[in-house]
Amino acid sequence: MDVFIYSNMLTTCMSDVDYLKEPLDRMMEMLKAIEERRERLIKGTRDVVMLCSKAIVNIHAGNLNMAGEQIARAEGIMDELRHIAGEYPNLQIYLVGAETELVEAKALYSIVREHRVPIIDALSMTIMKAYLLGLLDCIGELKRQVYDRVREGKSSDALRLFGMMEALYSMLLPFSAYDNIVQGIKRKVDVARILIEDVRAMLTEEVRRSSILEVMQRMEMMVDKEKEKEGYSNREEGDDG
Repeated sequence: MDVFIYSNMLTTCMSDVDYLKEPLDRMMEMLKAIEERRERLIKGTRDVVMLCSKAIVNIHAGNLNMAGEQIARAEGIMDELRHIAGEYPNLQIYLVGAETELVEAKALYSIVREHRVPIIDALSMTIMKAYLLGLLDCIGELKRQVYDRVREGKSSDALRLFGMMEALYSMLLPFSAYDNIVQGIKRKVDVARILIEDVRAMLTEEVRRSSILEVMQRMEMMVDKEKEKEGYSNREEGDDG
């Protein structure tokens, strides 16, 4: 085919689809904007996860004021990220991990400081998933709190926290049936069950040990009293002599 003819045909074809340029340009701009948002979400969610991790460490260390500040900063960033993600479903998925970490940190903070589990008002799919998964993750952090209380000799606090673990597990257990919607929840429920069994075994052993120690202490007190009586009796016999 003659080059000139081919060139003319190509030009004609291009002119025939010129009407596509404008919508395709809009699509390109939209995709560029979404990609820019995605990159901002990736960086922002890393910051949220880092702050929440530090907050959890501080909660276990007893630095509740610092933990509260870090959680507040994480919440502020999270609000911005929700706005950035907007209503794009393909961007919402980037929020779940950070939202889950935030729920975990907030729940642990609230339980340790106020003895209550925080609730949520919004029920978007992203927030709902994060709330359920975050509460299940919090059960693992509560296990550490229970062990710390036992080491500190605060048995009543340990039992209260264990009761919270069991209550959370019981209320979240039915949601494992929706693993096809809330991916990963069944595995987290199974992990929570194992953690609770471990803590229950530890507390049972601790109660048994405490009971044995209490019996031994009572026996020692009885022996000491008997020794005192014997000593008093011997002194009286000596005086009579």
